[in-house]
Amino acid sequence: MRRRSSILVRLAGAVTGAVLAAAAVLTAALPAQAASLTQVTGFGSNPGNLAMYAYRPDGLPANAPAVVLLHGCTQNASTYFANSGWQKYADSWKFTLIVPQQPSGNNANSCFNWFETGDTARGQGEALSIKQMVDYARSNYAVDPGRVFVSGLSAGGAMSAVMLATYPDVFAAGSVIAGIPYRCATSMVNAFSCMTPGVDKTPGQWGDLVRGAYSGYSGPRPRVAIWHGTSDSTVAPMNAVESRDQWTNVLGVSQTPTSTASLPAGTSLEVYGNDAVRLYRVSGMGHGTPVDPGSAADQCGTAGAYFLDTICSTYRDAVFFGLGGGGTTPTPTPTASPTPTPTTPPTCVTASNYAHVTAGRAYQSGGYAYALGSNQRMGLYNTYYTTTLKQTAPSYWVIGC
Repeated sequence: MRRRSSILVRLAGAVTGAVLAAAAVLTAALPAQAASLTQVTGFGSNPGNLAMYAYRPDGLPANAPAVVLLHGCTQNASTYFANSGWQKYADSWKFTLIVPQQPSGNNANSCFNWFETGDTARGQGEALSIKQMVDYARSNYAVDPGRVFVSGLSAGGAMSAVMLATYPDVFAAGSVIAGIPYRCATSMVNAFSCMTPGVDKTPGQWGDLVRGAYSGYSGPRPRVAIWHGTSDSTVAPMNAVESRDQWTNVLGVSQTPTSTASLPAGTSLEVYGNDAVRLYRVSGMGHGTPVDPGSAADQCGTAGAYFLDTICSTYRDAVFFGLGGGGTTPTPTPTASPTPTPTTPPTCVTASNYAHVTAGRAYQSGGYAYALGSNQRMGLYNTYYTTTLKQTAPSYWVIGC
């Protein structure tokens, strides 16, 4: 058993839901496909001494995707599972959730040790333990190896960046929420300066740190979404820009966005390259995972400490990962009377690009129009270019009908 010093109380994903933990986490393995969060033992050598939990929705098909969820400091697997909103989309769109848990024996505040070199290198420590969880899911749950993703908050967000850097051959995409660039810190001593005020490096310097995590790797790199509140006083918003610089450099795209959009709750979206990197800035939000409780397709989660009622980041990430194509649109929990209802045809609108932008179905950037949500390029932003758009979810439009 390893013992870490207390670190990063301010890098908290704190939670008061101990009752949820008792209700949601099972201590013994349940039958396959049981729709509850279940602890899994014997998943590998586990050099990082982490606990593994998994959620497999009822009716999960073979070759389904998987998402790894990494909680913040003082949180646990059941808290993040319960409040982040991921269960809603796993149920509707049919994918597995893998939820590692950091014990206090590793870190007094249950933070993933994103600042320890022994835990952030390929083939070592906590990074290898998380990778072994994915290997277990691939072998035992028939997870599609080409559709494995990772997302995390705060220390978990920093660890999400670790996994994307050290195992680009495992993860297709990931999400870093209120996190920190990979290898900003290599010890507890400089971890705090990474958190605030942040560390400034050139894109090339940041990119070299990622490339050095798996020397000689020449395969495809995962796409990355970055979320940050503009009023985050725990992890400075500067980290979002530095993360943007790191991942755009690794993916070989410019640090100038190819498009921008305004989203609900004062959220701005910048898209880089061909949707290789996304940067979401949530205006006025502090430190936490953005959630938006409600029953609409693009609403999710439970508001609380470090789960902040703004916008459903989970919905946006699930769409960014491409998880929405294989299942139904998320809906409220059905009632006991499953009365059939007529199928409603999709909303399709044919209009000039100028009219689409005016009506809020699209936005313009650099003289071109882009479909809201999908960010598909529609052509010049004027009245002479006409496009047909189809609405597939609230505030989400695609070209064609």
